[in-house]
Amino acid sequence: MVKRFIIAIDLGGTNLKYALLNSSLKIKAKSLFSTKSFNNKQELIGGILDSINSFILKFNLTKSSILGVGIGVPGLVDTFKGTVHFLPNIPGWKEVGLKKILEQETSLAVFIDNDAKLMALAEHKAGSAKGYNNVLCLTLGTGVGGGLILGNSLYRGRDNAAGEVGHLPLNEHGPVCGCGSQACLEVYVGNARIIKDARKLFGSKITLEEVSRLAQYNNTKAVNFWDEVGKKLGLALCGAVNLLNLEAIVIGGGVSYAGKVLFKSVKRTILTRAMSVQAKRVNILKASLGNDAGLIGAGYLVRERLVR
Repeated sequence: MVKRFIIAIDLGGTNLKYALLNSSLKIKAKSLFSTKSFNNKQELIGGILDSINSFILKFNLTKSSILGVGIGVPGLVDTFKGTVHFLPNIPGWKEVGLKKILEQETSLAVFIDNDAKLMALAEHKAGSAKGYNNVLCLTLGTGVGGGLILGNSLYRGRDNAAGEVGHLPLNEHGPVCGCGSQACLEVYVGNARIIKDARKLFGSKITLEEVSRLAQYNNTKAVNFWDEVGKKLGLALCGAVNLLNLEAIVIGGGVSYAGKVLFKSVKRTILTRAMSVQAKRVNILKASLGNDAGLIGAGYLVRERLVR
Protein backbone atom coordinates (compact mmCIF):
# COMPACT_ATOMS: atom_id res chain seq x y z
CA MET A 1 0.00 0.00 0.00
CA VAL A 2 1.39 3.39 -1.02
CA LYS A 3 1.92 5.78 1.86
CA ARG A 4 0.27 9.18 1.35
CA PHE A 5 1.45 12.47 2.78
CA ILE A 6 0.40 16.10 3.19
CA ILE A 7 2.80 19.02 3.13
CA ALA A 8 1.65 21.67 5.59
CA ILE A 9 2.87 25.28 5.66
CA ASP A 10 2.21 27.94 8.31
CA LEU A 11 3.26 31.37 7.04
CA GLY A 12 3.66 33.93 9.81
CA GLY A 13 4.84 37.50 10.04
CA THR A 14 8.12 36.28 11.60
CA ASN A 15 8.66 32.66 10.53
CA LEU A 16 7.49 30.17 7.94
CA LYS A 17 6.98 26.72 9.44
CA TYR A 18 6.53 23.65 7.29
CA ALA A 19 5.90 20.00 8.02
CA LEU A 20 5.35 16.62 6.44
CA LEU A 21 2.21 14.92 7.76
CA ASN A 22 1.09 11.35 7.20
CA SER A 23 -2.48 10.51 6.20
CA SER A 24 -3.44 10.41 9.90
CA LEU A 25 -2.16 14.00 10.24
CA LYS A 26 0.77 13.02 12.45
CA ILE A 27 3.86 15.17 11.91
CA LYS A 28 6.76 13.12 10.51
CA ALA A 29 9.18 16.01 9.99
CA LYS A 30 9.15 19.79 10.35
CA SER A 31 11.35 22.83 9.93
CA LEU A 32 11.20 26.63 9.73
CA PHE A 33 12.94 29.69 8.38
CA SER A 34 12.62 33.43 8.96
CA THR A 35 10.33 35.36 6.64
CA LYS A 36 12.43 38.46 7.42
CA SER A 37 15.21 37.11 5.19
CA PHE A 38 13.10 37.69 2.05
CA ASN A 39 13.01 41.12 0.45
CA ASN A 40 9.75 40.84 -1.47
CA LYS A 41 6.73 38.72 -2.34
CA GLN A 42 8.46 36.86 -5.20
CA GLU A 43 11.33 35.78 -2.95
CA LEU A 44 8.95 34.57 -0.25
CA ILE A 45 6.93 32.55 -2.77
CA GLY A 46 10.26 31.07 -3.86
CA GLY A 47 10.90 30.14 -0.21
CA ILE A 48 7.51 28.41 -0.03
CA LEU A 49 8.36 26.42 -3.15
CA ASP A 50 11.77 25.52 -1.69
CA SER A 51 10.11 24.21 1.48
CA ILE A 52 7.81 21.97 -0.57
CA ASN A 53 10.64 20.70 -2.77
CA SER A 54 12.93 20.08 0.20
CA PHE A 55 10.56 17.43 1.59
CA ILE A 56 10.07 15.86 -1.82
CA LEU A 57 13.84 15.49 -2.22
CA LYS A 58 14.66 14.57 1.39
CA PHE A 59 12.06 11.80 1.61
CA ASN A 60 12.21 10.76 -2.04
CA LEU A 61 8.49 11.41 -2.50
CA THR A 62 6.59 11.01 -5.73
CA LYS A 63 3.93 13.53 -6.70
CA SER A 64 1.33 10.75 -6.52
CA SER A 65 2.23 10.08 -2.87
CA ILE A 66 1.36 13.67 -1.87
CA LEU A 67 -2.33 14.20 -1.19
CA GLY A 68 -1.91 17.96 -1.29
CA VAL A 69 -0.32 21.07 0.18
CA GLY A 70 -2.14 23.03 2.89
CA ILE A 71 -1.08 26.61 3.63
CA GLY A 72 -2.15 29.03 6.36
CA VAL A 73 -1.44 32.73 5.83
CA PRO A 74 -1.80 35.65 8.29
CA GLY A 75 -4.43 37.72 6.55
CA LEU A 76 -7.57 37.79 4.43
CA VAL A 77 -7.96 34.97 1.94
CA ASP A 78 -10.51 33.74 -0.58
CA THR A 79 -10.06 30.15 0.55
CA PHE A 80 -11.91 28.55 -2.37
CA LYS A 81 -10.20 30.55 -5.12
CA GLY A 82 -6.90 30.50 -3.29
CA THR A 83 -6.36 34.27 -3.55
CA VAL A 84 -4.56 36.16 -0.80
CA HIS A 85 -6.34 39.52 -0.50
CA PHE A 86 -4.07 41.20 2.03
CA LEU A 87 -1.44 40.38 4.69
CA PRO A 88 -1.30 43.16 7.33
CA ASN A 89 2.17 42.26 8.61
CA ILE A 90 3.91 41.17 5.38
CA PRO A 91 4.27 43.99 2.83
CA GLY A 92 3.49 43.60 -0.86
CA TRP A 93 0.72 41.02 -0.72
CA LYS A 94 -2.39 42.33 -2.45
CA GLU A 95 -4.71 40.07 -4.48
CA VAL A 96 -2.10 37.35 -5.01
CA GLY A 97 -3.34 34.16 -6.70
CA LEU A 98 -1.11 31.98 -4.52
CA LYS A 99 -2.98 28.71 -5.14
CA LYS A 100 -2.67 29.06 -8.91
CA ILE A 101 1.00 30.04 -8.75
CA LEU A 102 1.97 27.11 -6.53
CA GLU A 103 -0.11 24.55 -8.42
CA GLN A 104 1.48 25.60 -11.69
CA GLU A 105 4.98 25.32 -10.19
CA THR A 106 4.50 22.03 -8.32
CA SER A 107 1.71 20.14 -10.15
CA LEU A 108 0.24 19.43 -6.70
CA ALA A 109 -3.19 20.26 -5.25
CA VAL A 110 -2.81 23.37 -3.07
CA PHE A 111 -5.34 24.64 -0.50
CA ILE A 112 -5.02 27.98 1.30
CA ASP A 113 -6.78 29.55 4.27
CA ASN A 114 -6.28 32.08 7.04
CA ASP A 115 -3.80 30.79 9.63
CA ALA A 116 -5.99 31.49 12.66
CA LYS A 117 -8.91 29.64 11.05
CA LEU A 118 -6.63 26.64 10.60
CA MET A 119 -5.52 26.89 14.23
CA ALA A 120 -9.20 26.93 15.25
CA LEU A 121 -9.92 23.93 13.01
CA ALA A 122 -7.07 21.94 14.56
CA GLU A 123 -7.89 22.84 18.16
CA HIS A 124 -11.56 21.97 17.59
CA LYS A 125 -10.76 18.63 15.97
CA ALA A 126 -7.91 17.52 18.19
CA GLY A 127 -7.06 20.12 20.86
CA SER A 128 -8.46 22.26 23.66
CA ALA A 129 -11.62 23.23 21.77
CA LYS A 130 -12.68 19.62 21.19
CA GLY A 131 -16.17 19.00 22.53
CA TYR A 132 -17.23 22.66 22.50
CA ASN A 133 -19.81 23.93 20.02
CA ASN A 134 -19.15 27.68 20.24
CA VAL A 135 -15.52 28.75 20.61
CA LEU A 136 -13.26 31.66 19.73
CA CYS A 137 -9.66 30.62 19.07
CA LEU A 138 -6.92 33.26 19.20
CA THR A 139 -3.33 33.28 18.01
CA LEU A 140 -1.18 35.88 19.77
CA GLY A 141 2.04 36.50 17.89
CA THR A 142 3.30 39.07 15.40
CA GLY A 143 -0.38 39.68 14.72
CA VAL A 144 -3.53 38.72 16.59
CA GLY A 145 -5.61 36.24 14.61
CA GLY A 146 -8.97 34.71 15.39
CA GLY A 147 -11.05 31.76 14.27
CA LEU A 148 -14.65 31.06 15.25
CA ILE A 149 -16.33 27.72 15.83
CA LEU A 150 -20.09 28.30 15.88
CA GLY A 151 -22.65 25.53 15.94
CA ASN A 152 -19.79 22.98 15.99
CA SER A 153 -18.40 24.19 12.63
CA LEU A 154 -15.79 26.67 11.50
CA TYR A 155 -17.58 29.94 10.80
CA ARG A 156 -16.12 31.83 7.85
CA GLY A 157 -18.57 34.64 7.15
CA ARG A 158 -19.74 35.67 3.67
CA ASP A 159 -16.23 36.51 2.43
CA ASN A 160 -14.19 34.12 4.61
CA ALA A 161 -13.29 37.20 6.67
CA ALA A 162 -15.02 36.39 9.97
CA GLY A 163 -13.08 36.07 13.22
CA GLU A 164 -10.71 39.04 12.82
CA VAL A 165 -10.64 39.77 16.54
CA GLY A 166 -7.19 41.34 16.25
CA HIS A 167 -8.76 44.19 14.35
CA LEU A 168 -11.46 45.08 16.85
CA PRO A 169 -10.92 48.81 17.56
CA LEU A 170 -10.37 49.51 21.25
CA ASN A 171 -10.44 53.31 21.07
CA GLU A 172 -11.69 56.07 18.79
CA HIS A 173 -8.09 57.18 18.20
CA GLY A 174 -4.83 55.33 18.63
CA PRO A 175 -1.77 53.83 16.93
CA VAL A 176 -2.09 52.95 13.25
CA CYS A 177 -2.48 49.22 12.61
CA GLY A 178 -1.05 47.21 9.73
CA CYS A 179 -4.61 46.75 8.44
CA GLY A 180 -4.83 50.52 7.86
CA SER A 181 -7.17 51.29 10.74
CA GLN A 182 -6.36 52.72 14.18
CA ALA A 183 -6.31 51.44 17.74
CA CYS A 184 -6.91 47.78 16.84
CA LEU A 185 -6.38 45.16 19.54
CA GLU A 186 -3.34 43.95 17.58
CA VAL A 187 -1.39 47.17 18.12
CA TYR A 188 -1.83 46.78 21.89
CA VAL A 189 -1.19 43.05 22.38
CA GLY A 190 0.76 42.03 19.25
CA ASN A 191 4.39 41.02 19.76
CA ALA A 192 5.83 44.34 18.58
CA ARG A 193 3.97 46.38 21.20
CA ILE A 194 4.49 43.85 24.00
CA ILE A 195 8.24 43.63 23.37
CA LYS A 196 8.49 47.42 23.24
CA ASP A 197 6.69 47.75 26.57
CA ALA A 198 8.71 44.92 28.14
CA ARG A 199 12.02 46.51 27.16
CA LYS A 200 11.00 49.80 28.75
CA LEU A 201 10.55 47.91 32.02
CA PHE A 202 13.29 45.28 31.91
CA GLY A 203 15.97 46.55 29.52
CA SER A 204 16.61 46.52 25.80
CA LYS A 205 17.75 42.91 25.47
CA ILE A 206 14.99 41.02 27.26
CA THR A 207 12.80 38.58 25.30
CA LEU A 208 9.16 37.72 25.90
CA GLU A 209 10.23 34.19 26.83
CA GLU A 210 12.36 35.66 29.61
CA VAL A 211 9.51 37.88 30.85
CA SER A 212 7.26 34.79 30.89
CA ARG A 213 9.87 32.85 32.85
CA LEU A 214 10.18 35.68 35.38
CA ALA A 215 6.41 35.66 35.88
CA GLN A 216 6.48 31.93 36.52
CA TYR A 217 8.99 32.62 39.32
CA ASN A 218 6.62 35.30 40.73
CA ASN A 219 8.76 38.28 39.80
CA THR A 220 6.46 41.18 40.76
CA LYS A 221 7.23 43.36 37.72
CA ALA A 222 6.74 40.46 35.32
CA VAL A 223 3.48 39.36 36.97
CA ASN A 224 2.13 42.91 36.79
CA PHE A 225 3.28 43.21 33.19
CA TRP A 226 1.37 40.13 32.01
CA ASP A 227 -1.58 41.10 34.17
CA GLU A 228 -1.86 44.37 32.20
CA VAL A 229 -1.63 42.50 28.88
CA GLY A 230 -4.40 40.20 30.09
CA LYS A 231 -6.61 43.16 31.01
CA LYS A 232 -6.29 44.69 27.54
CA LEU A 233 -7.01 41.36 25.90
CA GLY A 234 -9.89 40.60 28.26
CA LEU A 235 -11.55 43.95 27.60
CA ALA A 236 -11.56 43.30 23.86
CA LEU A 237 -12.89 39.79 24.36
CA CYS A 238 -15.81 41.00 26.48
CA GLY A 239 -17.53 42.17 23.32
CA ALA A 240 -17.17 38.75 21.70
CA VAL A 241 -18.38 37.01 24.87
CA ASN A 242 -21.46 39.23 25.12
CA LEU A 243 -22.24 38.96 21.42
CA LEU A 244 -21.72 35.23 20.89
CA ASN A 245 -22.32 33.62 24.32
CA LEU A 246 -19.17 31.54 23.84
CA GLU A 247 -18.47 28.33 25.72
CA ALA A 248 -14.71 28.74 25.49
CA ILE A 249 -11.91 31.00 24.32
CA VAL A 250 -8.74 29.14 23.34
CA ILE A 251 -5.55 31.20 23.33
CA GLY A 252 -2.43 30.11 21.43
CA GLY A 253 0.66 31.65 19.89
CA GLY A 254 3.87 32.81 21.54
CA VAL A 255 2.23 35.19 24.02
CA SER A 256 0.16 32.34 25.46
CA TYR A 257 3.34 30.98 27.07
CA ALA A 258 3.15 33.84 29.58
CA GLY A 259 1.30 31.28 31.69
CA LYS A 260 -1.35 31.36 34.39
CA VAL A 261 -1.07 35.06 35.20
CA LEU A 262 -2.18 36.02 31.67
CA PHE A 263 -5.11 33.58 31.62
CA LYS A 264 -6.27 34.55 35.12
CA SER A 265 -6.18 38.23 34.15
CA VAL A 266 -8.24 37.60 31.00
CA LYS A 267 -10.83 35.60 32.95
CA ARG A 268 -10.99 38.12 35.79
CA THR A 269 -11.49 41.00 33.35
CA ILE A 270 -14.27 39.15 31.53
CA LEU A 271 -16.01 38.29 34.82
CA THR A 272 -15.79 41.96 35.84
CA ARG A 273 -16.71 43.64 32.56
CA ALA A 274 -18.82 41.24 30.47
CA MET A 275 -22.48 40.50 31.14
CA SER A 276 -22.81 38.05 34.01
CA VAL A 277 -24.57 35.13 32.27
CA GLN A 278 -22.14 35.06 29.33
CA ALA A 279 -19.08 35.74 31.51
CA LYS A 280 -19.79 32.79 33.81
CA ARG A 281 -20.29 30.45 30.87
CA VAL A 282 -17.02 31.03 29.02
CA ASN A 283 -13.88 29.00 29.79
CA ILE A 284 -10.46 30.52 29.08
CA LEU A 285 -8.15 27.77 27.83
CA LYS A 286 -4.60 27.49 26.55
CA ALA A 287 -4.25 25.94 23.10
CA SER A 288 -2.95 22.40 23.50
CA LEU A 289 -1.37 21.87 20.07
CA GLY A 290 1.20 24.63 20.56
CA ASN A 291 3.21 25.78 17.58
CA ASP A 292 1.97 22.81 15.56
CA ALA A 293 -1.69 23.92 15.53
CA GLY A 294 -1.46 25.79 12.22
CA LEU A 295 0.36 22.90 10.57
CA ILE A 296 -2.14 20.32 11.78
CA GLY A 297 -4.99 22.62 10.74
CA ALA A 298 -3.47 22.85 7.26
CA GLY A 299 -3.57 19.05 7.15
CA TYR A 300 -7.26 19.03 8.10
CA LEU A 301 -7.91 21.63 5.39
CA VAL A 302 -6.39 19.38 2.71
CA ARG A 303 -8.24 16.32 3.93
CA GLU A 304 -11.62 18.07 4.09
CA ARG A 305 -11.25 19.68 0.66
CA LEU A 306 -10.31 16.37 -0.94
CA VAL A 307 -13.35 14.69 0.63
CA ARG A 308 -15.56 17.54 -0.58
